[in-house]
Amino acid sequence: MERMEIITGRERRREWSEGQKRALVAAAFAPGAVVTQVARRADVSASLLYRWRREQAALEGGFAAVMVTPDRLDAGAMDGSAMEIEVGGVARLRIPPSTPPALAASVVAALVQR
Repeated sequence: MERMEIITGRERRREWSEGQKRALVAAAFAPGAVVTQVARRADVSASLLYRWRREQAALEGGFAAVMVTPDRLDAGAMDGSAMEIEVGGVARLRIPPSTPPALAASVVAALVQR
């Protein structure tokens, strides 16, 4: 007697281009976005989006996009030589030139992981 196995459900594998992966990761981790909602719309699991984000971060070598703006001297500003970093519009960090590079990198990394 022969045996037959019937598989039901959505069993498939899709190929995603790098551009599609980047677009989905950007949409999922945009400010105010909910990862599970983006995953449902794309018909993928949320864990796959997290995996793609880790892979992209590894390929990029930990660099972040930087926007250089003209100096703004407001009332609370330090001297004009301090570097100001804004993280996702949520946190702002001013780093004076005397700060050790390792300390600055650690603080920035902690803010980015928040």
